[in-house]
Amino acid sequence: MVDTHLVIDGDNADHEAGERVDLQTGVLYREDNLTQLGQFPDESVDLIYLDPPFFSNRVYEVIWGDEAEVRSFEDRWAGGIQNYVEWMQERVVELHRILKPTGSLYLHCDRHASHYLKVMLDGVFGMGNFRNEITWKRTYSHGNVARNYGSVADSILFYSRGPKYVWVQQYLAMDDDYVARTFKYKDRDGRRWQSVTLRNPGPRPNLHYPYRASNGVTYQPHRNGWSCDLQRMRRYDAEGRLHFPSKSTGALRLKMYIDESAGVRPSNLWQDIPPIGAQAAERLGYPTQKPLALLERIIATSSEPGDVVLDPFCGCGTTIAAAQSLKRKWIGIDISPTAMEIMRRRLLKLGHQPIIENAPDSIAALKELRPFEFQNWIINAINGTHSVKKVGDMGIDGFWFFTQDPVQVKQSEHVGRNVVDNFESAIRRAGKSTGYVIAFSFTRGAVEEVARVRQDGLDIKLLKVAEVLLHVKGAQNFSKKLGPQPASIAELPLPPVRAARDKPTAEELIESDRQATA
Repeated sequence: MVDTHLVIDGDNADHEAGERVDLQTGVLYREDNLTQLGQFPDESVDLIYLDPPFFSNRVYEVIWGDEAEVRSFEDRWAGGIQNYVEWMQERVVELHRILKPTGSLYLHCDRHASHYLKVMLDGVFGMGNFRNEITWKRTYSHGNVARNYGSVADSILFYSRGPKYVWVQQYLAMDDDYVARTFKYKDRDGRRWQSVTLRNPGPRPNLHYPYRASNGVTYQPHRNGWSCDLQRMRRYDAEGRLHFPSKSTGALRLKMYIDESAGVRPSNLWQDIPPIGAQAAERLGYPTQKPLALLERIIATSSEPGDVVLDPFCGCGTTIAAAQSLKRKWIGIDISPTAMEIMRRRLLKLGHQPIIENAPDSIAALKELRPFEFQNWIINAINGTHSVKKVGDMGIDGFWFFTQDPVQVKQSEHVGRNVVDNFESAIRRAGKSTGYVIAFSFTRGAVEEVARVRQDGLDIKLLKVAEVLLHVKGAQNFSKKLGPQPASIAELPLPPVRAARDKPTAEELIESDRQATA
């Protein structure tokens, strides 16, 4: 699903007046979203959903272990809530600019910042374009909350760009309790119905008329008038659709049958979409992953097939997957290289090959990656399984998918004998006899050490990054070195979410980032 919208852009200072700007969809951009948003043309997107890092969830800054996830950690959090809101406002201003006049924005947040973000959004979109605050019950009640109420809900702030916006009414299935409570009458044939008013919601002078019904009683109109004209009222009467009151002074009403009802209109309290359970098929292990049903409701309500949906914090790609399934065009942005790989695999399982912009595609680009980002890229490229630990991993950065043999990644040239010697100990501790070292190049001493340990029953394979890059580009298959490859994308593992005790802290990643750029 790659498409191009041609937009006449006469106001963007980055382009000459009247120049046509291409907006490509079906693309994942690995970039800081503020930078990428600035390259999009005005009024080119139909729907935006964003689920940014919550102000309360600093731990989620380190999800997969990419420095990219925390590169702005200090700037974002150092100034407290005001700094966070300003960081968000820069992005919201750009999102407002690229949203079409009929477009909508949904911002997902929690109780720590929702009120601050609403004030900011009112300033950017205008208070008159605030449509609703949706409360989504994201988890179940916690029994161990002391001296407080359990926090089980998130807020989703819903704004439109203007007064005329896309709205496709959705309906929910009626549960048994609702049916029994609402459709409490039955005809002789067992057909259930409810009694609804015939009063017009607003004053309609042209619908003020007395009506003499088939039961011989004349009924006076409601204060605002009837909800239908005389011709339709007579048709309702002839069809037996009128509900006559037991008293002559009662109001004439209408029978609404259950089989004619499309369902229940959703309110702004969403309790019917459960959180992703531990055994859910859609679970990817991403700690802030939202259910597909949540995004499908938003996308189905505020866009139409063929519209462009944007998620500037697309993480594990739930918005993108929902948009793909609902036949919308889409654009995703995330700074994390690992998030890009997660989304690529997720989309491949849906039968779609995404375009990834700014993905490392050369030795020079790989050398510029921060250490943890480079390590993640290599493990993903060989279809490996990531080590649970990122710091203090005893020299094992990942494992080959089928055999679970240890893999060590070095973002270095001229890797020498000492690395191979140390890795030998790591392999033995892991109870394995085979391991892989991946680096840009190796010294003669490293090759000689590999030959020596082979005599001791260990098989250490040296793999150059250039070979991995050629494999990724489809120019080379190194299966002879690594063994059989996965038969399909469904076999590929996703990087595990690391337990808090195994995650590098934000400070560790920031320090690694500093060392890489020193």
